Amino acid sequence: MTTEAIDLTEAKRELTEAIERNRKGIRDPEVIRRMRERMDRRREAIFKKFGLLNIAVELVREARDE
Repeated sequence: MTTEAIDLTEAKRELTEAIERNRKGIRDPEVIRRMRERMDRRREAIFKKFGLLNIAVELVREARDE
């Protein structure tokens, strides 16, 4: 299985740009499509490697107990 390496500098730049577009109310369908595709590939790679992760369920349960 090959996974896409994540360049943190590039990811930070893209996130900053996305935040700025969102603040300005700009929705670029092509950028949104590319981001969805990348997220889907990463999610699938994580699923193949680790299986189903129910992390949020446990975090919610812990928060309720506090």
